[in-house]
Parts: sequence; C-alpha cells; structure tokens
Amino acid sequence: MDQAWFEMNDIRRSNLASKAWIPLRSAQCIERAGKPWCVGFHEDRTKTVSLAVPIDNRSDVLALSWDEIGIGYDHRGCDVDGQYVPADVYKDDEKRFVGVHLVLNQPGVGSEPSQWHLHQDFVVTLGLKREDDTWVRPAEDHIEVARLHRSSDGSPALLEVRASHLQDYLCARCMGLVVNSFRSRSEIVDDATHISWAEDDVEEKGECARWVGRRMAIDESGRPYGGSAFVLHVRRTDVNPEDDIPVLRPPTDTNLQSRSWVKQFSGTKLYRISGEFWRKEWLEPAASSPIVRGDKLTTSVSFIIDAEGNRAKANELVDSGRWLWFRPTVVPALVDRRGGSLRWWSRDTGEVACSPDQGVNFGINAIGLVNAYAEHVALLPEWQQRIWAAHNANPEGNLSEELKAMQVDAMPVSTHAPETLLAQELDRLQTIAQAKLKVKLRRQHSCVSKLAPRIHRFRASDQAGLFALAKDLVRITAEDIDEKELHKIESPPKHEHWRSLKSLEKVLATQIDPADARAIVSPLVGVNKLRLSDAHLPSGDIDESMSRIGVDAASPLIVQGYELIQATVTALHRIGTVIDENW
Repeated sequence: MDQAWFEMNDIRRSNLASKAWIPLRSAQCIERAGKPWCVGFHEDRTKTVSLAVPIDNRSDVLALSWDEIGIGYDHRGCDVDGQYVPADVYKDDEKRFVGVHLVLNQPGVGSEPSQWHLHQDFVVTLGLKREDDTWVRPAEDHIEVARLHRSSDGSPALLEVRASHLQDYLCARCMGLVVNSFRSRSEIVDDATHISWAEDDVEEKGECARWVGRRMAIDESGRPYGGSAFVLHVRRTDVNPEDDIPVLRPPTDTNLQSRSWVKQFSGTKLYRISGEFWRKEWLEPAASSPIVRGDKLTTSVSFIIDAEGNRAKANELVDSGRWLWFRPTVVPALVDRRGGSLRWWSRDTGEVACSPDQGVNFGINAIGLVNAYAEHVALLPEWQQRIWAAHNANPEGNLSEELKAMQVDAMPVSTHAPETLLAQELDRLQTIAQAKLKVKLRRQHSCVSKLAPRIHRFRASDQAGLFALAKDLVRITAEDIDEKELHKIESPPKHEHWRSLKSLEKVLATQIDPADARAIVSPLVGVNKLRLSDAHLPSGDIDESMSRIGVDAASPLIVQGYELIQATVTALHRIGTVIDENW
C-alpha cells in the first residue's frame, strides 16, 4: 500500500454534515487479506460510537476521551451512587450532562455475537417498522430510515440512519449527536523504504482529531525486531500431590520458588506500517422537525389552478375552495406503491392512497380526467404532493358530476363501480352453478384473488394498458372457467374441441335460444380476442372485438377501460341469471 493509504487524507477531509447516512455504531473490518504477521498481510478497520446530548452540553461531550464513550462501553442498567441508571442513559463522571445511546449493545453469551438495538423511542416516534435488518417508514412510502449491516459471521458491523430523519428527531429533542470514530490501517512488508515519514512515529493533531503513523520493525511473530522479554517463573512448593484433599495456603517466602531469565527475540526482519485516526464530530439537529414535532414548512410544490395555467403552492390551496384536475395516470402512480390502495364509493368516485391512512377522495369527469379537492391534496406530506403534481393537468371537461354531488350538493350517489361488482358476480356465478348445474364452474385459481385488485379502469392509461387489462379479465373469466365440468352437461361432438366460453355458450343454448346464448357470451369472447392484441392482432380484428364488447373506440381510454370491465360484469350477471331461472 502506498503512503497515502495510511495517511487517510480522504477520510480526514470528510465530515458528517455532508453525509446522507450517519453511522450510530460500527465495528467492522472493511478489508483484510493475507496471513497475520506475514508479508502481504493488510487490514482496514473502523469503529464508531455515538451519543445524543443536549445542545447546551456540546463542549462538555467533545471534551470526553475515546475511552469514556468508546466501543467497549457497557450498555446495561446499573446502580450509581444509589440511583438506578437505565441502559440507554449516559452520565459523565462529573455529572455535567445526561446523554442517550441511540444504539444499545447487548453482549452475546459465550460465542454468540452481540445484538445491537436501535432505541425504541427513535423507532416508535418516527413510526418505523423493522423488516429483517432495515427499518422503514410506512407513512413515507416505506422509505428506508435505518439499516444494519452484518459481518460474514452474522455479527453486527454497522448501524446507520438517514441523516434527515435523525436530525429531525434530534431537533424535536433539542439534542445534537457526538460521533466518536476510529480508523486503523496496517500492512506487513519486508521493505519500508516507500514510506517517507521523517520518524518511525509521526503525529498530526487537529480540532477533535488525531492521526498517528507508525513504522515498526518486527519479526514473523509480530514482536519488536531484536527485542527481548524478561520472563519470571513462580511455583508453589507446599502442595503435596499425595494428599487426598490438597489445600493451597496463602503464599509466603517459604512456600514459593522462582526463577527468571531474558528471552531474546530472533527471526526475519519485517515491518509493520500503520495509520490510526481518532475523531470526534458533532452533528447539529435540523432547524425544524416536521416529522416528529409537526413543524409546518413552506412547500415548493405547486399546482395548476385555472385554464390559463396559473399555479399556486400547496400551502396556498388550503381553504381555497378549489378543485384540481389530474391525468388518470395519477391513480396507478399512487396505488402501485407499497401501501397504496384504491376504493370505490360510486361508479365515478372513490378514494386513492399511496400510504395507509392518507387517502384522497376523487372523481372522474366526462373526459376521463381525475378531480380532487385541492385542500385534501395540499394537506398531504410533501413527498405525496409531488406524486400528484407530476400528473397535474389544466382544468378541462368540468368537475366530476358525482364528486360534485357528494362534496357540494351533499347528495348520495346510487351508482356502482363495475370494479367492485366483478368479484361479487364471479362468486354469484359459482354459487348458482353449484346449486343449479351441480358443477364447479370456476377453478378459482389462487391468481384470481391476486389479480382482482389490479383490475381497474386506470390501467387503460394507453392502448397497451387497455390490452393488458383485457388479458387480466380473461385470466379470471375464460381461463378460470372449467370446460370439463361444463362437458358433463353438454359435451362436444367427436372431432370438435370446445374451449371454456364455447362450452358455456352451448350449455346456455340447451335452455334458451342459441342466438341469445351467443349474444350473452359475446362480450367475454370479445375480451378474450382483445387480449391477443399484445401479439399484433390486425386492427380490423381489434375493431370487431371492441364492437363485441360494446366499447366505444372514440371514447377516452379510461372510459374504454370502464366499459371493458362493465361489459364483463354485465355478461357474468346475465349468465348467472339465465342459469338461475332455467335450471
């Protein structure tokens, strides 16, 4: 390794204020290669401890030595001068301040590795959820806030937290964080002439920092080259091995025998070159605490508020009495996030959320744009506002009629979204078929329950999305219908192969006019053909499929998605009714 590796100038220039992740505790070997005390061996190690301290005690904690709050500090409750001190509390010997350990080290038993615990107050206050060795914040798009890295043997090596959330927490507690770090790099070589230090021991000191470089001649066992050791051997003479129950009595001049000698070290001359760096750093709290303390911040997110394209910032929209317009792509952008949800109140209204407990009521207007009350969006956390703002559109097509009826006229809306009826009609059809036909019409694959929440009109944000929606509808209808069960009622002639929809049509035709049976099943056939559009179905076939389904190709895509689902729901309902009334 060259001299710069030991001098660690890049590490010495870095500082906590520029880091996105702050180490709260570390004890890790960053690099290690070769056999100890042999030429070519080198290693790079680091240790870090931290302590949260009241801001007024900054100078007091920075005056402490590494040993006073170092990596070996024992975290456990104890009695100090008759007073119990909890494991997370630090009291300096001079009783100037009380600090808090945000990471507690619990030693393992025997060969078991230690366990590091992130302080419960930090976890609970920030609303974190632990998933394996990471802590995420569900209320903030499951952003990763803390993470634990482990060594190859499973022992904890580094626990770090996101700086923004740590500083928010520190601000709420009027605390700062002192971080004590130690970095050590060493190498064994047989020639140290590439190191140009003036002396074998060099030292550089700075404010709350110290670096030491050493060049030491050693032998193959790591002992000082050419050195010696004084050996003192002392034995007892008063224990008789013949005694059945020997007793070791207090030592005296008469029952002790000693001898001493000097052992001279020998071996090949090698060199151990090392660089060691100690530093104490102070991390300031944030200026405000929007997460923990709920401080209000002026947001930079803005939204279009009129046809001219004028904008207003989110905080200006509170109590503005306005609605906003969004492209329908906003709903998948929210729903498809972890913790996202979509619920329907009526045919064209519902609630969408990208995080639990933070839903926004919406409505769909005549041209397929999404409306939401501006204040409801403006009161969301800023990270959610940014998602909405990315899909903001100029007002067009008037306000959603059903949303207006709910939020302005206070009139209940009696319509139903086909998305909510789809599962009901599938279950109804299965129940009627078992009762009247004595067959289990649907296979009810496990994928059906997984697909159902993804079947909504907002998937049709473009034509490819419309075809993908058709494919999922086929998976829970045509592909889930068991034609073998239907063949128990009406089987195909020899040399004919009836798939599920054809078999269903033939069964219905045994009780009603074949033309009516074909018309009832036709929308499902159209959806089945439309899904083949992913395989470059000719445009004429697409038009025919759309016509079968009853979808107006001139309508906005989101409306086409609605019509696709509605036609499927209607067909399922009519099939169930025919079976119920004719068997």
